[in-house]
Amino acid sequence: MDDRVLGLHHITAIAGKAQRNLDFYTKVLGLRFVKKTVNFDDPGTYHFYYGDEVGSAGTILTFFPWEGMQPGRRGTGQATEIGYSVPEGSLDFWLKRFEHFGVTYNKPAEKFGEQYLTFLDPDGLKLELTVSKSPDPRAPWTTPEVSTEVATKGFHHITLTLANIKGTADVLTDIFGYQLVEQHVNRYRFATDTVEGAALVDLVEAPGEVRGQVAAGSVHHVAFRVKDDAAHLHFRQKIAAKGFNVTPQIDRDYFHAIYFREPGGVLFEVATDNPGFTVDEPLAELGTHLMLPSQHEPLRPQLEAHLPKLTL
Repeated sequence: MDDRVLGLHHITAIAGKAQRNLDFYTKVLGLRFVKKTVNFDDPGTYHFYYGDEVGSAGTILTFFPWEGMQPGRRGTGQATEIGYSVPEGSLDFWLKRFEHFGVTYNKPAEKFGEQYLTFLDPDGLKLELTVSKSPDPRAPWTTPEVSTEVATKGFHHITLTLANIKGTADVLTDIFGYQLVEQHVNRYRFATDTVEGAALVDLVEAPGEVRGQVAAGSVHHVAFRVKDDAAHLHFRQKIAAKGFNVTPQIDRDYFHAIYFREPGGVLFEVATDNPGFTVDEPLAELGTHLMLPSQHEPLRPQLEAHLPKLTL
């Protein structure tokens, strides 16, 4: 068994208005709407999944859109930036597109020898488009407006902002098998070579910064990928042996999950590849039906009447 995680699995964030979130990620960014379901613990709230054609691990960004949720605040103890990989030469396209749609963005900059473009989603979630210096062979989801030459390929990195990086770095290296590969001032880049994309975690050490508040426009948790249930059990035992309070395995319908809070305060998840997003919808119909966990299926009439109506 490979004693390392396979990069990022998914990232889950919090939004406000459901329709606004759906429009931004499908129409502006051109991601595929992979799954429309509900929050397992709060079924009166949607759970949206966006990604590539099949919902590959390392491409999935998910949201809990709580209508009327107040804005969060970026700070320490949080995942503060989500980086997507884009092809070389694509940033001009994205600059024009963001201008057209009124998206808040910063001019392109560079870190670790890679060009990137920072922008905010409608709830203030901070994202980046990065032209990776390593080849990214992943095939993107495309739309009539967002072609293969410019489309996002999945995650490039996630950034965690922490008062002290030591404990978090130890989790990445000692449990997950990452290595420190680059450092610039207070940004430390960790990488795994088990996958060609979604392989990077940046830790930013900011001891004087105020602690963040998770609400709309904030990352709720970061999920790391393992191949199957055998690997999942192995990592659960490994995490518990390090003294962390880790949950039992939870069936999330499309993957199996365990959760623990790393020393810097960020909620980490470890998720399996199996069974995938076509377990309850054909590939061609992903995201077109309201899919409910079995325990909430008896509530379908009430949920369909309560959940915000969406235009796809």
